[in-house]
Order: sequence, then structure tokens, then C-alpha cells
Amino acid sequence: MKEILRKQIEKIVKLTDEEFQFALSHFFAKSFRKHQYVLQAGNPAPNDHFVVKGLLKSFYLDETGKVHILQFAMEDWWISDPQAYHNGLNATLNIDCLEDTQVYAISLENREKLCAESRKMEYFFRKKTQAGYIALQKRIQSLMSQTAKERYDQFLQLYPQLSQRLPKALIASYLGISRETLSRMVEH
Repeated sequence: MKEILRKQIEKIVKLTDEEFQFALSHFFAKSFRKHQYVLQAGNPAPNDHFVVKGLLKSFYLDETGKVHILQFAMEDWWISDPQAYHNGLNATLNIDCLEDTQVYAISLENREKLCAESRKMEYFFRKKTQAGYIALQKRIQSLMSQTAKERYDQFLQLYPQLSQRLPKALIASYLGISRETLSRMVEH
């Protein structure tokens, strides 16, 4: 399990065994069952989660009860409510498990300590944060400027493994379209 985290970090920075063990000491492993919430809106969001095994989704419910999916996270991806995590606020997002899931979690306090003591890990987290902002910008631009078909094709291109693991209703919600619209696109 820890080797998956090490590979994630070493995509950006190389660590000695001692450096990795030091970094790892700031995380804790946690397991969740399918349908279990990792985070619920209104509660504190003390941890960022690196997915070792499983599949999760982050979403919010609007005032009408409609689900809006912001993100999926599978193996080798990170998930949290960044606004709540970084600002010490209560979550506005929900995160639940679509499959049995194992994560490495890190509190903001431990992340700050780790970054203060390891330039390599500070660099790693900075690069991951930048990549997240860029991905979010691309997602927003896609929602604003692409047709439903273009968004679906892009989803299949970027995340082919997710399309096999997710029900069409969840993909449709992520794309901002109805299940029926997605079904019509898939049929053609």
C-alpha cells in the first residue's frame, strides 16, 4: 500500500528510503466501505486523502436536492474539500465511497509540518496543488464552452478506466447532463 504513495510522490520528487519513511509518518491509513461517507457537508474537513484502492466521488446537493458531482477519485488520485481543508472551515462538499476504499490521509497540521521540514515534500504538494487548479480550470472551461457530446468524448479520452467503473447516471451528473441525454449519445 505504501509503495503506491511512494510512486505518486516520486513522479515529482525522488526520495531516499529515510525521506519517504519520514513523509509516511505524517500520514495515516484508513479504510472505508462502499457507500460510506469520508466527509459530509457541514462537518469539519481535517484531512486530504490519497486513494490507494477504491473509488470515491465528491459532490454537493443544491437547495432542490439535486446532486452535482465535482470530482471522482480512484487509485493514485487525491480527494478532499480543498476550501474547508485549507481554511479550517466546515465542508460544503460530501465525499462518499463508490467502492470499498483504502486511503492515506494527512491532516493540514501534519502537511504543514512535513512541508516545513522537507523541501522535497513542500515542492511535491505545491506541484500537486498547481495541477489541481489547472484541472479545475479546464473542467470549468469545458462545462462553459463544450457541448454535452464533446464533454462526454473528453471524459472517455481522459478517464477511460473510470467509464468502465461508473454507472451512467454518475457520469451524466459529472458532465452536467441528464441520464437520458447521455444514453442517447451512447446509443449513436
